[in-house]
Amino acid sequence: MSIETTSPVELVGDEDNTGSPDDTTGWAIGTDVGGTFTDLWLRAPSGKSFVCKSPTTADVVTGVINAVGLAAEIAGLTTEDMCRRISRFGHGTTVGLNALLTGRSARVGLVTTQGFGDVLEIGRLRRGTAGLSGLDLGDYFLRGQTAPLVPRNLVVEVTERVNPQGDVVTPLDFSSARRALETLRDEGVEAVAVCLLWATENASHELAVAELVKEILPDAFVSVSHDIAPSVGEYARASTTAANAALGPVAGHYLAKLETELRKLGMEAPIMMTTNAGGVVPAATLTASPVKGLLSGPASCVVAGQSLGRTLNQPNILTLDVGGTSFDVGVVVNGAPLLRDEVTFGGADMRVPSVDIASIGAGGGSIAAVTDGILTVGPRSAGATPGPVCYGKGGAEPTTTDADLVLGVLDAASFGSGGIMLDVEAASRALEEKIGRPLGLDAWESARAVRELFDSAMADLLRSVTIERGHDPREFTLVAGGGSGPSHAWAMCRELGLDGFVVPATATAQSAFGAGTSDLRTTSSRTSYIRLSPGLEPEETHALTLSEALDDARDRALAAIPDPKTAMLQFTAAVRYRGQAHHLDVGLDAAPNAAMVSKFLARFESEYEQLFGTGAGFREAGFEILSVRATAALASAAPGPSAAGEAFEFRGTRGVIFDDPASPDSTTVYGCSWPAADQRVAGPCLIQLPGCVVVVPPGGTATTDANGAIHVKVGN
Repeated sequence: MSIETTSPVELVGDEDNTGSPDDTTGWAIGTDVGGTFTDLWLRAPSGKSFVCKSPTTADVVTGVINAVGLAAEIAGLTTEDMCRRISRFGHGTTVGLNALLTGRSARVGLVTTQGFGDVLEIGRLRRGTAGLSGLDLGDYFLRGQTAPLVPRNLVVEVTERVNPQGDVVTPLDFSSARRALETLRDEGVEAVAVCLLWATENASHELAVAELVKEILPDAFVSVSHDIAPSVGEYARASTTAANAALGPVAGHYLAKLETELRKLGMEAPIMMTTNAGGVVPAATLTASPVKGLLSGPASCVVAGQSLGRTLNQPNILTLDVGGTSFDVGVVVNGAPLLRDEVTFGGADMRVPSVDIASIGAGGGSIAAVTDGILTVGPRSAGATPGPVCYGKGGAEPTTTDADLVLGVLDAASFGSGGIMLDVEAASRALEEKIGRPLGLDAWESARAVRELFDSAMADLLRSVTIERGHDPREFTLVAGGGSGPSHAWAMCRELGLDGFVVPATATAQSAFGAGTSDLRTTSSRTSYIRLSPGLEPEETHALTLSEALDDARDRALAAIPDPKTAMLQFTAAVRYRGQAHHLDVGLDAAPNAAMVSKFLARFESEYEQLFGTGAGFREAGFEILSVRATAALASAAPGPSAAGEAFEFRGTRGVIFDDPASPDSTTVYGCSWPAADQRVAGPCLIQLPGCVVVVPPGGTATTDANGAIHVKVGN
């Protein structure tokens, strides 16, 4: 189901005042800016929590301020009173990502070593397939369609050279650097990316060029590669640095404006921005490195699932977020989200630690169609305009929302919170005409076929992030979020053999909840290149090299932590077999000795074979350690049990098609805003929450806990 409505706000929680007049501090807010709605989660000192939604505005900032105002109104306060009481303001946004994808980022120039000006053009073999997925990867006509982020005429070269050991081979020619920067100035660039060869081992030349940029282009944003992407491989380093430079002026202006507006309203708490790696940092940190916040929304959703896992004492979590256009999945293993080193957007391969999120074009607005006798669902989406056929806004192609309505999952008279009246007849006609006639099905059969294909596609993605990576999905707790996730999770449980799933009370705004509750977390990487020939065992010199790199990465990660002594530290190292192009990140002990390095390599081999199959390892090739990473985290206060909740309200019964289109099941319908604890209902039933519907299939049961979460057992 899509959560896009004409209503300015959706509420989950108590409508009474959330605190007493003495609650003058300790309020926490999480916000997340999406393409349609800006979500907000609020927790009062009394423990009461709720979410609200406000339409996202063109300037984004206004939408955030509007959401804060709506929250204040619900809490029985003025906006100014609310802002003065806030002690935690978490924020996630798609501003940077949208700017990159739509070409509205800053005009950027790249400075590189003489002879390496084609680095972005050459890229790697897969640069020509950037952004492609599935069957499109095999279509050679689609390759090379995305141009490099920096056009060749804005790439300039300077005379200098540093070798892999950090020794200066050719000193920086300042006259060539000046000429290069004057060329960029004359071209009107707004930002400059500096990526010189082996700057990770000796940054002196990059720092010198950065100083010249301040002199020759004083108003330009400057990004240097040894700070933004300190890793081996000049292409990924250059691409990441260029993307960061392109986003710098956009993110800096946006964050400065948001902070100014909130300060005017009396908020003294700093803005804490969510990052790709699944934590929050002070906004000033991301002002200098906005590329680290591109995936803040999806990452926050995974972190919210991680937080729920801690509450439930479940270390393995699968998070799914089904919105209007996409289906996002995250994996938490042993209490920690899986991470990846590189993401690709807008023609740029960016090497930044990020929560590993898998996505497909499947959501409430995904269009169903029959082509050459084959039914497809997505990736095309009806979006908010014209939307599904049942919205009555001009949509003519049936979507998964139309199918859910015809199957009885959605209530035509109480969709979302905006009082939208959905048109069941129009949805039925569209399904029968567009799907039924070509396939010889009636409207109900067509709707069920659409749902089954939709659910199968999502189940396949869940398999790819678990089974294909060596994990048994039955060992995970499935957390369903988004507008459609709670409606379809039961079917995915059946597909994967899971016994049930959990729907948080904040399901429709999980990313905002994650932004408001995430730990303060910083990461820092440092190159540490060690090559072990076949048969060569690690020596103490290798361990010393790793220890020095770990110490440097640790100090950088702790620099942004207010109380470093209380921070939790984790270390990983990037390692691969010699000759490979890709690596794995494997946990590493601090201050290792030679024996510990040997254990680290054995751990790499074990994880490699878990991922790629027994016998896939090849120790005979030798090993390469590329870099180390330190993560420092300062735990936030965990949300306590909700102070209030509501009993499920009986709202009638209706026929819902689960398995047999010719025989709908008589299904009880319940509803509430925020579930009270210790309730139990039997399936088949529907639990209507503002923004989503939880489906409990025949034979299933649903219970609630002290946090308002609904635990569904599907009765496999």
